Amino acid sequence: MEAEGRAADPAAPATNPGPAQPARGGGQKAKGKPGKQPQRGRPRTGARVAAVQALYQSEQTGESPEAVIQQFLVHRIGGGFEEGGVPEADRPLFGTIVRTAAKNGEKLDEILTRHLDPDWPLPRLDPVLRALLRAACAEFSEGTEPPARVVINEYLDIAHGFFSGDEPRFANGVLDALARNLRPGEFTAGRR
Repeated sequence: MEAEGRAADPAAPATNPGPAQPARGGGQKAKGKPGKQPQRGRPRTGARVAAVQALYQSEQTGESPEAVIQQFLVHRIGGGFEEGGVPEADRPLFGTIVRTAAKNGEKLDEILTRHLDPDWPLPRLDPVLRALLRAACAEFSEGTEPPARVVINEYLDIAHGFFSGDEPRFANGVLDALARNLRPGEFTAGRR
């Protein structure tokens, strides 16, 4: 995980912006807790990790997003990863991501569905991966900062923390396609 403010390596191979499919066979999930934790001093990354966890928890338990946000603010943010917490997190960013994903859930799911292979509809995806894609889609849809490539890198780092299989590669394809669709101006010729 590199600095929040820098864009993706322009020398990295481009991804296909077409519908993405997870590789057959699936990967291993780190049981709801990221395996590779963000470095200390990365509160925006922590906010994104917490948002993915909160969206996952809300979907799995049926609790309202507001109730889950409050639980995280009181009990999870500031705790250690070993206890299922997030040591440092930008609390306003965390709340914004979760609230945006919850408020615009149907619209964001429609957008995500357009970027998935028909054989891999949203309900078929791993619930942590689904939460990650929803959080990223919420960020892409809410403005132009930080740059799309930074958002992609952040969520890929988070995907690598939760998964050891092909899911991060799958997430990369979907995130790239989403960013190109929702923030096309950042990908026009001449812009890096």
